[in-house]
Amino acid sequence: MGTSLTPEFWERFAVLLVLAVGLTAVLAAAFDGLTVRLLLRRSHKTLPEAPHRPDRKDHRTSVHC
Repeated sequence: MGTSLTPEFWERFAVLLVLAVGLTAVLAAAFDGLTVRLLLRRSHKTLPEAPHRPDRKDHRTSVHC
């Protein structure tokens, strides 16, 4: 025995579908914003500096032969 889908069902279905799509878009935008903030925060952290290697300009010539 089959049941027919009433106009009331389709109305509620449409409203719930629009709400679900809207909520998904809002949450996706929020998480994208959080992700960008976290990535920017990580990139601004300073990394430990490598030991200074003297260049030719910094190197002093030895006076001993």
